[in-house]
Amino acid sequence: MKKGWVYLFALLFVVSWISPTQCEDQLDATVEIRSFSFQPESITVPAGTTVTWINRDPFAHTVTADDGSFDSGSIRGNGGEFHLALSEPGTFPYHCTPHPSMRGEIIVAPAEMPDLETGEGPRVGVELVAEGFTAPMGFITSRDGTGRIFLIDQVGLVKIVYPNGTVLEEPFLDLTDRMVELRPGFDERGLLGLAFHPEFSENGRVFVFYTGPLRPQAPDGWDSTNRLSEFSISTDDPNRVDMGSERVLLRIDKPQFNHNGGTIDFGPDGYLYVPIGDGGGANDVGLGHPPDGNGQNTTTLLGKILRIDVDETGDDAAYGIPADNPFVDDEDIPSEIYALGFRNPWRIAFDTGGDGALLVSDAGQDLWEEVNLVVKGGNYGWNIREGTHCFDPADPRNPPQVCPEVDARGEMLIDPVIEYGHDLGTAVVGGYIYRGQALSDMVGRYIFADWSNSFSTGNGTLLVATPSEEGLWVWEEVYIADSPTGRLDLFIRSLGIDDDGELYILASDRLGPVDSTGAIFKIAPPPEGQNETDEG
Repeated sequence: MKKGWVYLFALLFVVSWISPTQCEDQLDATVEIRSFSFQPESITVPAGTTVTWINRDPFAHTVTADDGSFDSGSIRGNGGEFHLALSEPGTFPYHCTPHPSMRGEIIVAPAEMPDLETGEGPRVGVELVAEGFTAPMGFITSRDGTGRIFLIDQVGLVKIVYPNGTVLEEPFLDLTDRMVELRPGFDERGLLGLAFHPEFSENGRVFVFYTGPLRPQAPDGWDSTNRLSEFSISTDDPNRVDMGSERVLLRIDKPQFNHNGGTIDFGPDGYLYVPIGDGGGANDVGLGHPPDGNGQNTTTLLGKILRIDVDETGDDAAYGIPADNPFVDDEDIPSEIYALGFRNPWRIAFDTGGDGALLVSDAGQDLWEEVNLVVKGGNYGWNIREGTHCFDPADPRNPPQVCPEVDARGEMLIDPVIEYGHDLGTAVVGGYIYRGQALSDMVGRYIFADWSNSFSTGNGTLLVATPSEEGLWVWEEVYIADSPTGRLDLFIRSLGIDDDGELYILASDRLGPVDSTGAIFKIAPPPEGQNETDEG
């Protein structure tokens, strides 16, 4: 590692200030400096990548290696840039000298990915269903017997897709004129969730979760306002939403652009569940984050799973509160809160079999990714813990040996059921307990994914875990047959499900919400001669 640092330091004087036009033959990646944070705070790139930092704040910042081996000097505000070419594998933490709470890291992976084709583990095939989307974020059925599946695109569109791959030209829903303007390089905002009322075929009620511009009543300097809204189906066209029918149920202001949550879904109990991120930035600290962090603070909806009753209104409220929500009798805690202690719970799903368990994938920060089996009133640890490990917001790369086992209310912190480190990937993508028929060896197991182990080249990983009554579930990689790497070699953005319980992978070739590389792949049995449980 020391040799790598020396090499990087020597290289800095040659390449750190080269212009983007001089880097056309190299890989590149971008980190934005915004709201006194590096976004994303951790970036994994292959060796040979040139990373560009763009300062969007009005104030000057620096990009300074923790051991002093590289230093950008002052990067002017409102568009100043710093370029750094990275040739040696390793982990390079850095900070801003004038604002030391701003921290980030670069993980440089070997340029050549390992050949996973002969690795042990289950294999599946993938079949292209449809393509030409921008940033597919969800693929769900309306469960009304029509066979339609609805593709949620981050840019603000919902498209209807039929099982044969036919995509209706006219969007089912178009929110592009109501959303915040998305950043093409990388963004976590946009249209993130769609849910159909359990009695949709009779009442035509549709619910969406998306990011709008910051409302006037929000605190100064914050980023945007997430909206939970209800729409009605058009009386003239069952394949279109009446865009004039929007009824905003809930507005949640956010201090930073990231950690929005995403999936919304109705549980077996008929109530709507809404995951909300901790507000963004890093470490759950800074602008808009109280001293104890939003994940642990019980006066805010940020960093929580909410549960509401959309069939009940009254007292000028847009929704009701289930009578058995865990905090309905505590006037100091918002009664919508169902569970707490989350960083970015952007994918949730209920098991359609068994006891209807709620599984929530919570994207980690520097070291660990996790999936939680969520129960009413549970506290899942952020920012006291990251996964099963202690977490120190002041030193996120070095977990303390000891940390509290209970929250401020004296309730036990609950460990995740799945955990993996950033040697595998960078962001967990929650999936589903498989209840379909095509993959016989997968029934009853949790199929999920990791987004990518690189921010410059898509390299998503499909995974499967076996539920356990106690302790962490055992997971393994699922290899994609006929792929040289065993992976999809795209950014995996989400998984989807149809009426038969079969699963889909939603992916794109671009980091940000741009272009039309988004595609839907159906997970299928492997080609003949390659068994699902082939040991290679």
